[in-house]
Amino acid sequence: MPTDDEAAFRQTGWAGLRARLFHLYFVLRRPMTLGVRGLIHDAATNSVFLIRHTYVPGWQLPGGGVEVGETLAEALARELAEEGNIAMAATPVLKSMHFNRRASRRDHVGFYLIENFSQTAPKRPDHEIAEAGFFPLDRLPEGTTPATLRRVAEVFRGVPASPYW
Repeated sequence: MPTDDEAAFRQTGWAGLRARLFHLYFVLRRPMTLGVRGLIHDAATNSVFLIRHTYVPGWQLPGGGVEVGETLAEALARELAEEGNIAMAATPVLKSMHFNRRASRRDHVGFYLIENFSQTAPKRPDHEIAEAGFFPLDRLPEGTTPATLRRVAEVFRGVPASPYW
């Protein structure tokens, strides 16, 4: 919802209609998808939270798609709750943005670090999540995805962030 300050810049009349038509054209012509992933780090145990889906192989960071009308932070909060019973207790830190060329030619992922959180209950398996849990950084499970290993290296070993997921 626009604020009073933003309302002064809202296009109306023909200019507004034209802007909306151009936007519709670009959405249909060049649709882009946007997702979020979160690296949940428990500093006390030096462990990270990973999930294993029922429909794709490997252990990975929790996250998913950003829905229409949703901010990246809102999508991240929703996905963490759904996939790990995790609630953020502070604003997450956006670490990097990545082009996910394996998903499509238009998919991008916002990658966040979350160190202030709570978990209401351990995540039990369901139709989407086969397994979930915290793993020590020096003993990540076999089958951890390459993208997850890259993000861990970027955050904890100072490896420069790759533009690709």
